Amino acid sequence: MVEIKEVVTANDRKDFVNFQFDLYKGNEYWVPPMKKDEIKQLSPETNLAFETCDAKFWTAWKDGLCVGRIGAIINEEYNNKSGKKYGRFTRFEVIDDSDVTKLLFDTAEDWMKEKGMIGIHGPLGFNNLDNQGLLIEGFEYLPSIASVMHWPYMQKLVEDQGFEKENDWVEFRLKIGEVPEKATRLVEIIKKRNNLEVVHFKEKSDMKFYLKDVFHLLNRAFEELPYVTPFSDKLIESATKKYMDVLQPKYITVIKKDGKMIAFIVGLPSLSKAMQKAKGKLFPFGFMHIMKAFKNPEVMDLLLTGVDPHYQKLGLPAILISELQGSMIENGAKYVETTGMFETNLKGATTWKNYDHIQHKRRRCFVKEF
Repeated sequence: MVEIKEVVTANDRKDFVNFQFDLYKGNEYWVPPMKKDEIKQLSPETNLAFETCDAKFWTAWKDGLCVGRIGAIINEEYNNKSGKKYGRFTRFEVIDDSDVTKLLFDTAEDWMKEKGMIGIHGPLGFNNLDNQGLLIEGFEYLPSIASVMHWPYMQKLVEDQGFEKENDWVEFRLKIGEVPEKATRLVEIIKKRNNLEVVHFKEKSDMKFYLKDVFHLLNRAFEELPYVTPFSDKLIESATKKYMDVLQPKYITVIKKDGKMIAFIVGLPSLSKAMQKAKGKLFPFGFMHIMKAFKNPEVMDLLLTGVDPHYQKLGLPAILISELQGSMIENGAKYVETTGMFETNLKGATTWKNYDHIQHKRRRCFVKEF
């Protein structure tokens, strides 16, 4: 018999987070999160997103063992934007068992119906910085820390609950070489023609003054994208403090025009292998693996790119990646992992046309109406 248990206590939250460590044990392509950070996401006391979202979480138990988990989120701000009263399922993990899967989804959906929702989609998080999508292609590649890993059987389990495709994100792996002279000349022409200023950083003290502007630009750049709601000032303040320690100034590039930030790109040495070695804990040795990963990285992750919608026709993504490429090559990087972009973003995909690249991962958001 399977028992569904609502996550209420501190021990419940630990069980919820720990389950994925049991489920993916032995999977060489799973990147464990930091347990403390994951636990904080589950409570209104430690997650500012609860100010605009309602959420509940559950675990499934069988013969004394945790065999699955699911979360349900209602983001009223996004529902008002989209005009659809949909709930979100999140952090869904389960053993290969259709009965357990059904009980988890029934529980989450019943709560959403009580709240007046007419449908459900996911996996989605609280906001755009949270994990999104179920991996359906690319199980044989190590993901970036901004991506996801799931067991292949989970797609069928979700589809068997009546879900259909809503949107896909695709990810790319690029091979980095010297910037072609032709590309360099083109970048210089675009910069001069449009009076653009490119800003590079050496110290974190220089970078921190731009981080809030980065989030404000994200709000403008992603405003029309599915699932996105703007970051509040309080959330921006919190995120700025959170990411300040890990971001590396030399891998951040900003473009300004007339003194105003109009585009940025944030790269980071891949921490995936370091996070695997840390096994979900920063101490006593996890931080040492992470610090080591910052030196001479072979793989870089492109975490975030934002372009002001008013300047999308200037070719700014090409300038950003070209400018960042110099720093990556100088520090030994050979490959770049991109974060997900919607498969319908054909213009965005052309950014990689001058690179030896593959589209190797695909994540899906599913949807079902009640």
